[in-house]
Amino acid sequence: MNKQTILSGTLAAVLLAVGAIGCESEKAGQAELQAQAKVTKDQAQATALAKVPNGTVKEAELEKEKGKLIWSFDLSTPDTKDTTEVNVDAITGELVNVEHEKAGDKD
Repeated sequence: MNKQTILSGTLAAVLLAVGAIGCESEKAGQAELQAQAKVTKDQAQATALAKVPNGTVKEAELEKEKGKLIWSFDLSTPDTKDTTEVNVDAITGELVNVEHEKAGDKD
C-alpha cells in the first residue's frame, strides 16, 4: 500500500468516529431536553396545528432558543409551498411565536 492510501483510510476512519461521537452527543442532548420538557410533543403539536388551519407537520424539534425550551414545528398547508414555523413553550405550553416563510426564502 502506498502512503496516500493509508492516509486516506486513516482519515476516513477518524471522520467516521467523530461523526458517531457527534451523533451520540446529540442524542444525549435531546434526552436532556426531553427530561426538562413539561409539555409533550403531542400537546405542543396540537397547539401549533390550532394556529395553522389545515396544516401538516413537516418537521418537529425540541430545542433551546434564546434561553427558552421550545417545541418548534414547521407546518405546510395545502395549495402553497410556504412554511409556517410555530414555536410552543415546552414548559408552559404557551404559544411563543408564529413565522411565515415564503418558499425559496433562506434563514
